[in-house]
Amino acid sequence: MSEGIALPPLPRGTLLDEAARVARLHEALPQIRAVLAGETDEVALQATMACLLWETFAQANWCGFYRRVGDSTLAVGPYQGAMGCLRIDFARGVCGACARTREVQLVPDVRAFPGHIACDDRTRSELVVPVVTRGVLAAVLDLDSPHPAGFSRAEGDALLGLVREVFGEPGG
Repeated sequence: MSEGIALPPLPRGTLLDEAARVARLHEALPQIRAVLAGETDEVALQATMACLLWETFAQANWCGFYRRVGDSTLAVGPYQGAMGCLRIDFARGVCGACARTREVQLVPDVRAFPGHIACDDRTRSELVVPVVTRGVLAAVLDLDSPHPAGFSRAEGDALLGLVREVFGEPGG
């Protein structure tokens, strides 16, 4: 399935209401799983997932991965959107908080988040999901939106389930 996923097209930046966003994500998930089925290369998985989630989350202005490259450092990985920060220390920002805690970070207003890193000044909300493989943090999946409250807990939970399934950490 090289043409992407079959979803009704939306202009980039469109913020649907939460119920419509969650329904769109649940429509996309089986298609994303089908595309990724059988792939084992981590970069291919991350790049393809970033692309397909970019198609799914029209409200996003950034969607991709930061890979763990040291004891407390993340480096930009496959993504869609404007240029991301190249390196993020675990002590900084929403991605760093996710890396430190290994918990989903849902931030409806990044301006109110202590230590937020403004890789893109347009970003107003953020959702970050830990990618844990064999008990070790391997990366974080980061989604940014120019809309306040651009993501919901339901979207975070669904993405956490997808990441655990794809990267092999069922149940946490």
